[in-house]
Amino acid sequence: MPQPDQLPPGTAWTGPLLREVFPDAEVIEVLPRTGGQLSTVYELRCADPAHSAILKVYAPEWAWKQVKEVRVYRILAGLDSLPVPRVLHHMPDGAPDGRAVTILSLLEGRPLSEASKDLDVSQIPSFYREMGAALATIHQVGQEAYGYMTDRILDPRPDNGTYMRHQFTKKLAEFKTLGGDDRLHDAVARRIDRDGALFDNCRAAALCHNDLHEGNVLVGPGHAARVTGIIDVENAIAADPLVDLAKTDYYSLGRGEPERHALFEGYGPLPADAAERLDLYRLYHAIELWDWFRSIGTLGPLDSIAADIARLAGQRSDSPS
Repeated sequence: MPQPDQLPPGTAWTGPLLREVFPDAEVIEVLPRTGGQLSTVYELRCADPAHSAILKVYAPEWAWKQVKEVRVYRILAGLDSLPVPRVLHHMPDGAPDGRAVTILSLLEGRPLSEASKDLDVSQIPSFYREMGAALATIHQVGQEAYGYMTDRILDPRPDNGTYMRHQFTKKLAEFKTLGGDDRLHDAVARRIDRDGALFDNCRAAALCHNDLHEGNVLVGPGHAARVTGIIDVENAIAADPLVDLAKTDYYSLGRGEPERHALFEGYGPLPADAAERLDLYRLYHAIELWDWFRSIGTLGPLDSIAADIARLAGQRSDSPS
């Protein structure tokens, strides 16, 4: 078994930090965990497993997300049926180089995106059913306005129509700046002009996870595997609950009708205009994803996403994408 003085180079500082939470903690292993583009995540394994935890280290330009995550995780912790990590400790400058760090409780399981490789395909819909139920639980938390969340709602919008039109305008401008096809841009704008009134059918904002895909869902081992954790709330927003449901559906890349049916079944009853609104929100998420990949130089998926945008915008199939 590794000893504290045999930890990977540059990680010895994690022990004293964890002892701020567990005074008797003895870190014996530091393992990189699946993280996002904006932060680095480690599992701190201890001699006493009860002391093991997750350590998140934020890139300097994204340190402001720490306050947001602490706030949202603490809100979600009040929903007893939702398996989320507890915030054990957080510091704006806890890493040796001054970066912000957050210590979270360690949940059982590994991301569904990893675990699915070892599962029978027939098991996957059951996880999507639980994901739908988790979203429905999160959406019970109402919000006073629409907008991006930090320790408050930034640039709050009073209604969903105003918020979503603003978001589409912003993402379409990014799309154009990043070199997106002009005719595809215009097709989306026409779709919003034609059908944007649907946004006004949402009468109340709710807390939305806004990133509940397979990489942010932990599942336990074994044939009777279940969802054991909902993680990574960096993208949380106050919005129409259907925008959240649409993102999970759109990001279920490579899945099919069994998973979609299970997701909606787990979520529960939907409003009468759900099909139409969900399509508009899938279109939004496709544009947002295209913009993100293009901005970070990930070019491989762009043609496929552009084809999704064309289809969801109602562009003719012989038009360029």
